[in-house]
Amino acid sequence: MRRVAEIWPLRPTIHHSRRLAEALRAETVGGVIMLAATVIALIWANVSTDSYEALRATTFGPASLHLDLDLRQWVQNGLLTIFFFVAGIEVKEEFVHGELANLRKAALPILASIAGMVVPVLVYLAVSWGAPGAGQGWAVPTATDIAFALAVLAV
Repeated sequence: MRRVAEIWPLRPTIHHSRRLAEALRAETVGGVIMLAATVIALIWANVSTDSYEALRATTFGPASLHLDLDLRQWVQNGLLTIFFFVAGIEVKEEFVHGELANLRKAALPILASIAGMVVPVLVYLAVSWGAPGAGQGWAVPTATDIAFALAVLAV
């Protein structure tokens, strides 16, 4: 049996580990990873629906704490909560100490953020008009557009 060192002789040095950590912290890399994951998920969900749904329905977590949730629930209730908490903290920081502390400089981003919430809802309602229960899904495009906007801006 061959050892891993014989197959892969390059061992990461501290220098390489630091460079990788710095690259992963960069906003551009995070944006590219998110956009690539989105494309992969879209292709996967449309090509192999059964395996995609099986992964979404995978349940894990401690049942004693009532946290035996499926993957979809973990993302909705956990990861999105953390994402919007961090995004909110960054926005507050900009309003309190950053470039948006001046109302004149903050006016355009405020209007853009309001339009960024209203326009996806209007597009969703226009596309789904007349479908049963269409009015119940309007929050999905509102909640997800900020993540994709940040990813695109980072890239």
